[in-house]
Amino acid sequence: MSFLFDSFEGWKAIIEEKKVSLFQPVIEYEINEKGSEEQSILLGLEKALDVMFDAVDSGLTEDMVSRSGMINNGAKKVYNHGVSVLGENFQKVIARALAAKEVNSCMGRVVAAPTAGASGIIPGVLYTLKDIHSIEKKTLVEALLVSAGIGLIIDNKASLAGAVGGCQAETGSAAAMASGAIVYCLGGDFLQVSNAVGITIQCMLGLVCDPVAGLVEVPCVVRNASAAAIAFSSAQIAMAGVDAVIPVDECIEAMGEIGQSMEERYKETALGGLAATKTGKALSKKILISDIQILGEEEVLPEKPSNKAC
Repeated sequence: MSFLFDSFEGWKAIIEEKKVSLFQPVIEYEINEKGSEEQSILLGLEKALDVMFDAVDSGLTEDMVSRSGMINNGAKKVYNHGVSVLGENFQKVIARALAAKEVNSCMGRVVAAPTAGASGIIPGVLYTLKDIHSIEKKTLVEALLVSAGIGLIIDNKASLAGAVGGCQAETGSAAAMASGAIVYCLGGDFLQVSNAVGITIQCMLGLVCDPVAGLVEVPCVVRNASAAAIAFSSAQIAMAGVDAVIPVDECIEAMGEIGQSMEERYKETALGGLAATKTGKALSKKILISDIQILGEEEVLPEKPSNKAC
């Protein structure tokens, strides 16, 4: 996408030169790169937003037990719990992020934003933002474009894949995208969006990808909730005019450098971290045996009728 922008500095230059809104260059990217029309892009994003919000609702109303058993209706437990640690809205955003990601873990329909492993963060954040501030759908769609622009830059300078850069590249990137979207929805300017993204990345640097049993469940689901909380805290800090100090482009480059130097066992291989603990290994073995048994049952064919007389 170098013909448009490959950094926040480049994005800023286009906005200032053309005197357009923050999301407009992202639409231009989609038009030039994919030959799409603006109206179809916006309609597609409206549908994506609907899927995101449906995933939140499904996770909070339907039975969410994964095949492994490691995910067991956690979102509903958090949403309905009687003790609120920091207030109702904090409790809701955590529960909603859990909900959308649990739908993914239970093989439901989600939007990979930017990945399936981080699919609860942006839905949980935007759903709660809409709930608190009554944000119009048009603005939420524009916010998705802003988050997409953030994701494009991160992908260009670092990575969005846990197998390449660890969980910082998945939940970290999603949190950064969500934080920028929050600031945009609340009327923040480009500098505030940039600072929100930079602060979020600073908070997520070095996070490893260590899925237990190789499944995108533990600790992936709870990390979606934590990332959603970080997105809001970073947006609050940036909206107040606090500077990230390290420019956002350099924060992203640091993420890429850390991802390159990270050992392979911490990059979605399930060979390190929580996956390599005593309990993690035991769960992996148990789940593997269970899957083999289920597969064996599925492959057993009925016996052919015997030609022998009884």
